[in-house]
Amino acid sequence: MLRAVIVEDELHSREALKNLVAEYCPEVVIQGAAASVDEGVELINSLQPDLLFLDIALNIGTGFDLLEKIQERTFDVIFTTAYEHYALRAIKFSAIDYLLKPVDVEELIAAVRKVVEKQRARSYNRQIDTLLQNLQHRNQLNHTITLSTAEGMIFVPVHEIIRLEAMGSYTQFHLTDNRKVLVSKHLKEYEQLLSEANFYRVHQSHLVNLNEVARYIKADGGHLVLKDQTKISISSRRKELFLQKISHSNSIL
Repeated sequence: MLRAVIVEDELHSREALKNLVAEYCPEVVIQGAAASVDEGVELINSLQPDLLFLDIALNIGTGFDLLEKIQERTFDVIFTTAYEHYALRAIKFSAIDYLLKPVDVEELIAAVRKVVEKQRARSYNRQIDTLLQNLQHRNQLNHTITLSTAEGMIFVPVHEIIRLEAMGSYTQFHLTDNRKVLVSKHLKEYEQLLSEANFYRVHQSHLVNLNEVARYIKADGGHLVLKDQTKISISSRRKELFLQKISHSNSIL
C-alpha cells in the first residue's frame, strides 16, 4: 500500500483528486493534504509518505520550492497542473509523471502504476534531484535525461548522447563513452523531447545530435559521418531542413 499526501491550493481540486484516488487507485491511501509550501513541508516531514501529488503553481511559491525545502526525499512525485506549464519539458526529461487538471482517470491509474514499479527501484530521489538541476539550465544540452531500462533508471547528460536509433518499439541510445542504452519507448517521443537540444531526425530510424556531426557527404544521396565515424543516411524529405540547420557550420558542409 502506498501512503500518499496531496499538496494543492484549490479545495475543489484537492477533493476531486482525493475522490478519484479512493475510487480508482486501491493501492494508494491518502494520509493528508496541504494547501501551501510550508504546510506541505510540515505534513511530509511528519507523515513520511511514499507518494506526493504536488501542484506546480501554488498561491505562494511552487511545488519545486517545496521539494527544495525537504532534505530527505523518500517519496515519489506525481505533479499536477491546470495548464501546459513551462517546466513540463524539464519534468519529462526527469521521467517524472504529471497530470493535467481536470485529472483524467486513465492517466491517473497509469501514473500510479508507474510509481508502484519505481518504488521497487528506489530511484525517485535521484529523479527529483535531476529535475531541480534541469530547471536551473535553460539550455537543454546541459540537462540530464532519465532513462528507464530493464535494469533500472539511468541518468545521462544530454551532451553525451551521440545518436538515438529506432529498434521497433524500442530506442537505443549511443553515448560518447561507447555505451548503448536500450529503452522501451518509441523514437518519436525522444524526437519531441530533444527538439530544442540541437537533435534532428535525419532518417526514420535515426535521431542525431548535430553537435556530433563531423561531415556531410553529398554523394550517393547524402549521408553523415559522425565524430565516432558512424555513417548515417539522410532521407530525401528531411535533407533540406537538415542543410538549413547546419549551414552555419563550414566544417560540416
